[in-house]
Amino acid sequence: MYRTPTVLILPGWLDSGPQHWQGRWVEKYGDRRVEQSDWATPRRGDWMARLDEVVVDSDGPLALAAHSLGCHLVASWAAHTRHAARICAALLVAPPDVTREDFPPAMSTWRRPVLQPLPFAATLVYSTDDPFGSPEAACALATAWVCDDAVSIGPAGHINADSGLGDWPQGRAWLEAAIARGRARQRA
Repeated sequence: MYRTPTVLILPGWLDSGPQHWQGRWVEKYGDRRVEQSDWATPRRGDWMARLDEVVVDSDGPLALAAHSLGCHLVASWAAHTRHAARICAALLVAPPDVTREDFPPAMSTWRRPVLQPLPFAATLVYSTDDPFGSPEAACALATAWVCDDAVSIGPAGHINADSGLGDWPQGRAWLEAAIARGRARQRA
């Protein structure tokens, strides 16, 4: 019998608040937010270790809903963990271009992106006017990570609380579609 995956919410730098679509999904769907010990000065190794702990301590299948730096966490973690098979799918939203000259120094451990294929179904969603990354950079990440889809939602800023998405039902639909693809792959 198939169990619906638990969705792990992976915020980016400085976390995401209650009006962010991630915070709203925690409230509306009961998704589980992965808390990090330091949101202001995120160290890649620490964030990866925390995600690994949560995955190991979780029961049943899992899906990931990542925003901003959380997308790079997914790629970094998946390339270095023994537990990636627990993940059926990921929604990767607004990954920043970590190679930009103006990338914040507080995130220096992320300056080199991990560009290996993800071992699970994934959809990457980007905005055409994201202040932290260009559509070209987002599409390059989608290609490197071998995402099933790279979807533009047009001009929506950083696809965060300021974007006015509310519960963002379209984002949830993309996550559900990725989960369905991941389930099909796991059965094959």
